[in-house]
Amino acid sequence: MKKLQNYVTGQWIEGNGEGVPMHDAVTGEIVALSDTEGLDFAEILQYGRTKGGEVLRKMTFQERGNMLKSLALYLTKRKAAFYELSYRTGATKVDSWIDIEGGFGNLFANASLRKLFPNQSYHVEGEPIDLSRGGRFMAHHILVPKRGVAIHINSFNFPVWGMLEKCAVNWMAGMPAVVKPATNTSFLTEAVVREIIASGILPEGALQLIAGSARTILDGVGSQDVVTFTGSATTGRLLKSHQRIIDESVPFTMEADSLNASVLGEDAVPGTPEFDLFIKEVRTEMTVKAGQKCTAIRRIIVPQNLVEDVQIALGKALDKVTIGDPRLKEVRMGALVSKEQVAEVRERVQELSKTAKIVYGDLNHVKTIGADASKGAFISPILLREDDPFKNLAVHETEAFGPVSTIMPYKSLDEAITLAQLGKGSLVSSITTNNDAIAKDYVINAASHHGRILVINRESAKESTGHGSPLPSLVHGGPGRAGGGEEMGGMRGVKHYMQRTAIQGSPSTLTEITGIYQPNSKYKDAPQHPFKYHWEDIQPGMSLKTHKRTFTDTDIINFANVTWDHFYAHTDITSLEGSIFEKRTAHGYFIISAAAGLFVYPNKGPVSANYGLEDCRFLRPLYHNDTVYARLTCKQKVDRDVASAEHPSGIVKWFVEVFDAEDELVAVATILTMVQKKQETFVEITDEKIEDCLSILTADTKPQWGILTPQHLLEHLEEGYRIASGEIQDFNCVTPEEIVEKVHNSLYTYDKFPKGTVFPTYKKGELEDLKHPDFETAKAKLVEARDAYLLFFKENSDVVLKNMVFGDMNKYEWYLLERKHLNHHFEQFNLL
Repeated sequence: MKKLQNYVTGQWIEGNGEGVPMHDAVTGEIVALSDTEGLDFAEILQYGRTKGGEVLRKMTFQERGNMLKSLALYLTKRKAAFYELSYRTGATKVDSWIDIEGGFGNLFANASLRKLFPNQSYHVEGEPIDLSRGGRFMAHHILVPKRGVAIHINSFNFPVWGMLEKCAVNWMAGMPAVVKPATNTSFLTEAVVREIIASGILPEGALQLIAGSARTILDGVGSQDVVTFTGSATTGRLLKSHQRIIDESVPFTMEADSLNASVLGEDAVPGTPEFDLFIKEVRTEMTVKAGQKCTAIRRIIVPQNLVEDVQIALGKALDKVTIGDPRLKEVRMGALVSKEQVAEVRERVQELSKTAKIVYGDLNHVKTIGADASKGAFISPILLREDDPFKNLAVHETEAFGPVSTIMPYKSLDEAITLAQLGKGSLVSSITTNNDAIAKDYVINAASHHGRILVINRESAKESTGHGSPLPSLVHGGPGRAGGGEEMGGMRGVKHYMQRTAIQGSPSTLTEITGIYQPNSKYKDAPQHPFKYHWEDIQPGMSLKTHKRTFTDTDIINFANVTWDHFYAHTDITSLEGSIFEKRTAHGYFIISAAAGLFVYPNKGPVSANYGLEDCRFLRPLYHNDTVYARLTCKQKVDRDVASAEHPSGIVKWFVEVFDAEDELVAVATILTMVQKKQETFVEITDEKIEDCLSILTADTKPQWGILTPQHLLEHLEEGYRIASGEIQDFNCVTPEEIVEKVHNSLYTYDKFPKGTVFPTYKKGELEDLKHPDFETAKAKLVEARDAYLLFFKENSDVVLKNMVFGDMNKYEWYLLERKHLNHHFEQFNLL
């Protein structure tokens, strides 16, 4: 029987024990054996801290985010194989989609967080704090990656999502992970980890997998580690009380089972869209993943007069749920993860049914499609009804982790809120109502006991992600019984794996430490105008002091006329009595505009656009005849992704200070500019460069890759120029229409063409027939074709011509293609 391997200390290792069998939830067959016998957990943790941690900590947030994005794309292309394994856990295609592609979605979502962090390996949090009257002693907060390892102890129900929703966050923070999935479904986790390791995208040591039992793993944790746990509250409390966790003050995040409640508003009566939405939502949460979700609806809280209506409607809805082999399209609910889980669910339902009544389903019989119910871990959806939920508390204390839920009545919204709170803390609650006053009352009063609350109504229904869907951008966790922890939550989640430290010092010192200019820091006068520098060469503190300008009455009146801003202080000096103004006052936005006129560099350069304005403040009025000057200082640099037809660029935040003639600060703002990055990848293609390269090329020159001969190269380049000059246009673009824009925009990047790229008209592995009699003729024809291309665009600068790969292209884009194309082939033949 096949044994799963563990990926630890840089290698795939089998345990040396007998192994624990993992069963197919549908057929009962043994899938594989899980074995961790003989693993040295202390060594595994230390390997992660050093090998993986050292690399991750040095990476910038931008680099980590791009790493996650690359990994998400890589895994998405290989998802089909994961679905096949997921079916063996009892999951339907929809269930598997939530687990598999939901996990990949977490990678994508966390990758996008790189845009919110600085372009460095650590984060600067909040605003600077002045600790002195003179402004020369201040403080700030920074967050640096913890120097430990994240240990994730996961539940069986989401073997992919459960791993990736946590790992995406710790990787983004710069921390490695050791993942210990639940044994039952670890065969699916192992398959995904195999692909992750095979991709080579993560640094070695960033991910280790223990595919089975790891009872002593917490014995080796240290103060820089972080432990997360998903599972039963009983097990979670046991782990959280581990002596090592206590002695080392190890952060411990627990996401435990919770008795999530969904409330039907009193206005949502039968016949309303809200009533139908409620029934649909409850049925979905009972049957998706066969109810094995920590966010599933366990308690159905409905107005007392609607209990019968809800019970009947839910029964009819559940009648439509087909159960069986999850591979079949007609099946809507698969199996529980194991027969042991079926037995546990039955036991819990029996506890609940001591006071509650089973009103739908049968614990001992289930009708299946395409599967043998006796061999698989199948169970019928079970709906109970508890008529006295304030007296009979089992419904608020006992969870059946399967397709089980209980209806209970309430007489007033206050009662509904109390019932929801009796669960002693849950991951999520929801209320279905079209009355926003009811929604507000419930949310405000129930929020203390829930990690997330969803309001469902006809307006949001089509786009709602549903009661049971945790999202990467939102906190996932809950108080009390739910564990008291938080996962995900965008930047909040990343910070959980970082150490927050308060730093104090002079503004100039803190500017150097944080990489962000702090007010009152020493200026670094730029040798030339800052707008002449590319993004890489601009540094925080780089500064320019402008010349002066005096405001006139005419300036202020003209600005009012241009903007239509005729506020009395600018236009009616007879109305100033009793106001804070003494005479005609300059518009605040005129002050900022005038400052821009003083510091903007007029010539074309690396600064490509004004990107926005932040934190604008006017400290005192300025009047006609007042004189001002500005100080422009680089405050911060923020990297950005470019997907459109523009060159790689970053955002520079400039701190603008406006002073009057007495050097008193009168206004401040942060101006954002888009600044182009240096192009250092490609050699510029000039007549001289082409002549130099062709003088090196001989008929016998061998390529570094590919099968082109020198003459084939010359004829290929000639053909490209004849297409570019419009001589050859009798072809269609071969790039699919849905991606041609993306391919076209890639011309603007500084990425090289991949080695081995095959021209669309060529057959892979075959050379085209030569057109010219010899090498020298081909060389002359190439030069002739290039001259014709240059002349064509000199005479037709506005023309747009199609390219076989990149679609329609203008003169500048043909230049970009020429640069990339010739660099590619000149490198191929070692001519550059």
